[in-house]
Amino acid sequence: MSKNLLFTTSTELIRVPAESVVFISADGNYSSIKMADGGEYVLTLQLGQMEKRISEMVEDNDNRFIRIGKSLIVNRDFITFINPTRQKMVLSDCRAFRHELSASRDALKALKDLIEKEVSL
Repeated sequence: MSKNLLFTTSTELIRVPAESVVFISADGNYSSIKMADGGEYVLTLQLGQMEKRISEMVEDNDNRFIRIGKSLIVNRDFITFINPTRQKMVLSDCRAFRHELSASRDALKALKDLIEKEVSL
């Protein structure tokens, strides 16, 4: 069964399946949730607050969401391309959507190394 993520503010409630969240990006005091169906939700929560809430809602062994630098949380299930030198990453389901994002070289290098290490285990 799918695990839902629930985010609430004083005026809004958003409940979405965890596997449908592609990434969450920060914009000052706001966070934008980008969904696999193309939908987007903007909340008046900082990214650190979003990260904390996600960790409280998912099981301990569910490490699908990973923070990349200061302004991005990605669903690792959608990572299809990482190039630290060009500071570029692509999140895609290889069918319906493709998002090209940028992040710091160091953050992308660490992510690349982490994924390589997991694959070799």
